[in-house]
Amino acid sequence: MNKRNFGASQTPAKKKKLINDSNEEDNPHSFEAELATMNIDEDFGDVSQIIDEEGLEEQSTSTKWSRPPPPILDPTKDALAFQQIEIDHYNGNPLAGMPGSRVAPVPIIRMYGVTMEGNSVCCHVHGYCPYFFVSAPAKFTEQHCRPFKEALDASIKKDMRTNPGNIQETVLAVEIVYKQNLYGYTGDQLSPYLKITLAVPRLIAPCKRLLEKTIVYPTFIHDYRAFESNIDFDIRFMADTNVVGCSWIELPAGNWKIRGEFNHNLSKLSRCQLEVDVAWDSFIAHAPEGEWSKVAPFRILSFDIECAGRKGIFPEPDHDPVIQIANMVIKQGDAEPFLRNIFTLNTCAPIVGCQVLSFTTENLMLQKWSEFIRQLDPDIFTGYNINNFDFPYLINRAAHLKVKNFSYLGRIKEIKSVIKDQVLQSKQMGKRENKYVNFEGRVPFDLLLVLVRDYKLRSYSLNAVSYHFLQEQKEDVHHSIITDLQNGDNQTRRRLAVYCLKDAYLPLRLLDKLMCIIIYMEMARVTGVTLSSLLTRGQQIKVMSQLLRKAREKNYILPVHSGQATDEQFDGATVLEPKRGFYNDPIATLDFSSLYPSIIMAHNICYTTLLTTATKNAYNVNDNDITKTPTNSMFIKNNIRKGILPEILEHLLSARKKAKTDLKNETDPLKRKVLDGRQYALKVSANSVYGFTGAQMGKLPCLEISASVTAYGRTMIDRTKDEVEAHYCIANGYEHDAVVIYGDTDSVMVKFGTKKIEEAMKLGKEAAEYVSSKFINPIKLEFEKVYFPYLLINKKRYAGLYFTRPDKYDKMDCKGLETVRRDNCPLVANMMNTCLQKLLIERNPDEAVDYAKQIISDLLCNRIDISQLIVTKELTKTDYAARQAHVELAAKMKKRDPGTAPKLGDRVPYIFTSAAKGTPAYLKAEDPIYVLENNIPIDTNYYLENQLSKPLIRIFEPILGDKAESLLLRGEHTRTRSVVTSKVGALAAFTKKKASCIGCKSVLPANREKMALCRYCEPKEIEFYQNELYAGRKLEEKFCRLWTECQRCQGSLHQEVLCTR
Repeated sequence: MNKRNFGASQTPAKKKKLINDSNEEDNPHSFEAELATMNIDEDFGDVSQIIDEEGLEEQSTSTKWSRPPPPILDPTKDALAFQQIEIDHYNGNPLAGMPGSRVAPVPIIRMYGVTMEGNSVCCHVHGYCPYFFVSAPAKFTEQHCRPFKEALDASIKKDMRTNPGNIQETVLAVEIVYKQNLYGYTGDQLSPYLKITLAVPRLIAPCKRLLEKTIVYPTFIHDYRAFESNIDFDIRFMADTNVVGCSWIELPAGNWKIRGEFNHNLSKLSRCQLEVDVAWDSFIAHAPEGEWSKVAPFRILSFDIECAGRKGIFPEPDHDPVIQIANMVIKQGDAEPFLRNIFTLNTCAPIVGCQVLSFTTENLMLQKWSEFIRQLDPDIFTGYNINNFDFPYLINRAAHLKVKNFSYLGRIKEIKSVIKDQVLQSKQMGKRENKYVNFEGRVPFDLLLVLVRDYKLRSYSLNAVSYHFLQEQKEDVHHSIITDLQNGDNQTRRRLAVYCLKDAYLPLRLLDKLMCIIIYMEMARVTGVTLSSLLTRGQQIKVMSQLLRKAREKNYILPVHSGQATDEQFDGATVLEPKRGFYNDPIATLDFSSLYPSIIMAHNICYTTLLTTATKNAYNVNDNDITKTPTNSMFIKNNIRKGILPEILEHLLSARKKAKTDLKNETDPLKRKVLDGRQYALKVSANSVYGFTGAQMGKLPCLEISASVTAYGRTMIDRTKDEVEAHYCIANGYEHDAVVIYGDTDSVMVKFGTKKIEEAMKLGKEAAEYVSSKFINPIKLEFEKVYFPYLLINKKRYAGLYFTRPDKYDKMDCKGLETVRRDNCPLVANMMNTCLQKLLIERNPDEAVDYAKQIISDLLCNRIDISQLIVTKELTKTDYAARQAHVELAAKMKKRDPGTAPKLGDRVPYIFTSAAKGTPAYLKAEDPIYVLENNIPIDTNYYLENQLSKPLIRIFEPILGDKAESLLLRGEHTRTRSVVTSKVGALAAFTKKKASCIGCKSVLPANREKMALCRYCEPKEIEFYQNELYAGRKLEEKFCRLWTECQRCQGSLHQEVLCTR
């Protein structure tokens, strides 16, 4: 469907690329062939059904849709184990025999999951209550707890404007506990805190506010500083019960109850096959190790919708019907979808390997699709842009048509799925506007959002992404003919159905190729948060969860950060001044392994070990037991107290080492994927700890930690340079003096002077071991690779052939150059890449120069394809200090068509068009499609001066010297230029078309306008006639050949071709 654009052309996301630069030989029928070879279950085969309002229920359903029947379980004798995939909570009624308050409402945790047999489970967990801590006043004793509780309860009730749920008792308990504040070293001394337990989670915020802002208990006028009041209820439950995301839960026999047909005393609230109740302290949460690292057969539904839009208008749910919904369902770990169907409005010809369900009305189709979802009971929804387009469109369309019960798409029977606007902002992704739809018990895993978060691509259209990762593209159906295909016959609708099915299939292929679900599942297990929170929350929640768990284990409590940023700044990582040039010698690269985590562990840097001058004197700490960092911050050494952050990092890195070892020995493909995802998740988690401490608007920033870590990093890079150059020199018996030509954050590039790659590798390994011995364990410098040759342009800008073994290079590696940057047009990247190949691989500078000249000539003569000139930039905010090209264009496009205009978070594609001299660049930007349709001339000179020239000079100057600019940017190749004229120009109104002679092309006089020849060519009339007949036959032959090709492409030799060219 023509969804919102995320790609290199401002067409909807499903719109075909401007230029099909994929592979012309790609068979257009490969997907249908693949579909036909998939396992065909006799339950649907290639069945095509037509269902009307009077159609029987069973006509449109299939036993294949349902999960396998659940076993008959006896809670007194049988245990139940399931892998939970989602956790939420609700306020409900207390259950007899379960712990907790006897008065409603009480908070109840819900865990949703799947057994190894494929049965869905909803587990209600009872008796767990929300709580937080405040500092206790001096001389506060146990006898004060009850009156304090009653006073606080009265204050909260008085503060409530309304009392939903009619809460009788807001504060359930107040008790004195002895713990340590995580932030700052306090010796071994435990301090008194009040643990306040409340009736429901939403009371924590008003309770904290009342204690901080008002006098609740006059007996003690005290600054009640809150601790852990910002911890989500679900996250706290998981930490207190050792549950991690996507872990296995076991309910031991005799400790749980079952609902529904197995127990008529307890009615089911969910659509899960097994619905059970358990006390919060009566289940077993298995650590995801060994046997319990397995993955249940989760059901993943990938779907795509098509809408019949009006010409030139982006589909609107109030006007434009949903005409097809394609569904592909796969079980986690399977190779191909076990269920493939398509819901179509009106008839559709059969498709081999797919169940076709045709409906007479759109209302009925939507109703049956929602029933299909409830019967299928998927665990994960996926697709491309489903959060921002498909789901909102379906829900709004169903509401407009008044489709009964459509919005009940989650697992809880009485809860509707509702669309909410969501604005997310992070340093990594900028500001983004998204839609959020609740599906209790199911996880919406929008592949587009995952790719935008995890991969830096020029275009995020499904077509571009599929080609980038799979070398495969969508079916060739242009958005403009979707309505025509729908209005045709069952064969044209079949063509549209294949297109729709492919759009539902590609996300599954991408999920498998990129291991997205496995990686996110392992990340949830490693960090202890739910799978859904990884998709909807930033980086902070992951570290906060690990910190909370370790703090609980060590009897610490976490303070609440005010959230106000300070003006304090600290220096970032060191970048040694590069010795620019082209090096025809092997350059060894030495890298610090996990630099920032290893610094934290080596120097015991942590919140719990942070020391001030006052605390040093108060606790009489010896200078020998203190580490003073380069920023003059002080931390206790680990012989006195080991920090929590070093412990977390040691656990993560040792677990990663084990996962990598297990990966080498594992042969099962699914288990290998799980282990690979786990080691990646552990690596990312370890590296995010430092960032957590440096985020001033984060949950718990600590400038002393982040500044100290980067300061240590800077001194280590400097010391590494000094050690290498001092040791590897002629004075110490080596053949050459080693020179560190560049250093960046965690690596140094060394020129040992040798001409042999093998010798450079040997010296690199030796130098890594030598320098590592100068640092505290576990800081370790490792030899990683050799660059040969090596082009060092500037800080963070270099290229070279990457060697890990002496006999053959692995790849051409580029950093910071236009070959890998997204803020230039593809022409720059392609040209730079080819030039670098000729310079580094072929070692032919003359050929590289000739190639660059040819590209410049082609550009100035308008021989470059327009797709190569598209620049894309992300729309991260609506107001910028200076006027930006992509922002101005987005505003212009919104005026033309609000439906297809870019929104916050989209990448806006644009082309620089010709304009009057002195026109600012932001006014030259135009939509590529608009440029094509209106034949608007392109400002090729702007591309040469502002896109090509600087990158070219940067890579050629180290080789050609000062003559690079004159050789490349001036000369014969720049003198010939051609300009395209627009269809509609200033003189167009004064021009008139005149008939011309087909022989000599001269304009015919008024008295011969209806003739083909002028009077001078008329004697050769027969000759010209024969020539025209010959040309006509050639055109007919070409037309027939192309027509047949088009028929093959659309999938039928018997249907009219709907051309989109």
